[in-house]
Amino acid sequence: MKAVTWHGKRDVRVDTVPDPALQDPTDAIVRVTTTGVCGSDLHLYEVLTPFLEEGDILGHEPIGIVEDVGSEVTAIQPGDRVVVPFQISCGSCFMCDRGLYTQCETTQVREQGTGAALFGYTKLYGQLPGGQAEYLRVPQAQFSHIKVPDGPSDDRFVYLSDVVPTAWQAVEYAEIPPGGSVTVLGLGPIGSMSCRLALQRGAGQVIGVDRVPERLDRARADGVQVLDLREHSGGGTSLGDAVRELTDGRGTDSVIDAVGMEAHGSPVGRLAQQMATALPDSLSVPMMNRMGLDRLGALYSAIDVVRRGGTISLSGVYGGQADPMPMLTLFDKQITLRMGQANIKRWIDDVMPLVTDDADPLGLESFATHHLPLQQAPHGYDMFQKKDDQAIKVLLQP
Repeated sequence: MKAVTWHGKRDVRVDTVPDPALQDPTDAIVRVTTTGVCGSDLHLYEVLTPFLEEGDILGHEPIGIVEDVGSEVTAIQPGDRVVVPFQISCGSCFMCDRGLYTQCETTQVREQGTGAALFGYTKLYGQLPGGQAEYLRVPQAQFSHIKVPDGPSDDRFVYLSDVVPTAWQAVEYAEIPPGGSVTVLGLGPIGSMSCRLALQRGAGQVIGVDRVPERLDRARADGVQVLDLREHSGGGTSLGDAVRELTDGRGTDSVIDAVGMEAHGSPVGRLAQQMATALPDSLSVPMMNRMGLDRLGALYSAIDVVRRGGTISLSGVYGGQADPMPMLTLFDKQITLRMGQANIKRWIDDVMPLVTDDADPLGLESFATHHLPLQQAPHGYDMFQKKDDQAIKVLLQP
């Protein structure tokens, strides 16, 4: 089959690789019909390279058709249309019983000290072949699937694999009071969808922050107040002051950080990242495991922007182990922090009515800015990373 494989920093290719096969009675094989390129994939493209091996298959946002199932998989059968969540969870362990599917004790990657295994996401999370391919082996398929109806386009459902539930959790964790206010930092796919869901769920004021003009325009069209970060950095009115001017001098009740480790700015953090990824794996892996290598501009902004007693929801991925945190400010402002990979299936019952509504209230049918054949994946990655051609969300079609 054809699959998108990693060959080095900023070097992904479409290779011919062996077709996947059933290995365990809880497996399924899915023929992928559409698969997304995620902002988290850019971390692999740029930052987390020491944890990858040449030939690793990338991707974790697939929808497709079931081709085959193991003997213990009875909830789906060949011919069913399914979305595959990015994390692999059993649905019945201690953690899964509590809705913490990203901490599944059956698939935890204990040798790395991390949570549930993820598709296409480095040695840190199990090094499982990902979904940017023609076919995908799905472990724990008795639970790790979302069955969806035939009819509507893949664009309606593919975001159940990550974007919509991740944004829902971001809003849920932000604890926005009824009619309250939230600032969303970063208006890529997760930030954009977080804005839409915050408005859908009754937020009275949603402020979106980015530096990319087309992302700001898109959020503005959704009814979001926007702030151009280029106008609030390097002098003049700070971002925090700009938000306070819009919120009676307090800051917003909540902040969603949808940026994570690749925030703009922080030249020292950028240099540390570049140095770490340039070292041999024997040196770079321990460095990234033990040191703070994140560029924390977005998180520091969130701490500044949120009102006293407010809540920060972190959905952007961070990777440093010793990042410096402004504990005095966090303590003094009495800030609540909630974070973590989204527990996808925990939120499916909440989001499915919005996804299946023929009125398409979340704008899913038009959410992707680019549809490309799988063979053009290298171009899609490059375009998305550089934010060229107004790229906000790229979908690949095998």
